[in-house]
Amino acid sequence: MKERRNKKWNETKTNDSWSIFKIMGEFVEGYEKLSAIGPCISIFGSARTKPEHKYYKLAEDISEAIVEKGYGVITGGGPGIMEAANKGANRVKGKSVGLCINLPFEDINNKYIDKDKQLNFDYFFVRKVMFVKYAQGFVVMPGGFGTLDELFEAITLIQTFKAERFPIVLVGTEFWSGMIDWIKKTLLKNNENISESDLDLFITVDTKEEVIEIFEKFHKDYVFTPNF
Repeated sequence: MKERRNKKWNETKTNDSWSIFKIMGEFVEGYEKLSAIGPCISIFGSARTKPEHKYYKLAEDISEAIVEKGYGVITGGGPGIMEAANKGANRVKGKSVGLCINLPFEDINNKYIDKDKQLNFDYFFVRKVMFVKYAQGFVVMPGGFGTLDELFEAITLIQTFKAERFPIVLVGTEFWSGMIDWIKKTLLKNNENISESDLDLFITVDTKEEVIEIFEKFHKDYVFTPNF
């Protein structure tokens, strides 16, 4: 029994070593493709949001307005809010990027991604690097654990000066207000876990016009470069 366990452990170590090349390959492809696209805004949100939902329609409109201001749009390439954002970009013939992830229960990439701008990843952490590195801002629509993961990854990188400052816009006051109240009442209390200035790392809005105003104001005199 012990010998079998040791053999399995050794096989795992060997596989781990070879996986480094797969990881490197995903980074290289991502860097090469995304660096050639130009300034983009990353849009996040739930894969479960249906086309008739108000946030789906709002994501479409926000994406369309972003493209009309000269940006491309980056999403996770899946259904729901991601589909809505790619659809909005595609509708006005803007750059529509999809950073797709291979999942056992969800293997549906939306049809609104530009064919030459679809990338497929096996590793979430590589994909998250791409979302942040080449984004000139985040639009975060209502979503689940994945959306929160991407949101707090960006906030942490900016907070710790590992990434350049860029706007993080939470869309939907009614959705985000409970989380923000908890951050203020629990995390911020007596400055024990975060500083009051950390609350300035994101802003909450409700309309397409507010989103565009934030990006236009922030990038008015800004030279577009990768964030790290």
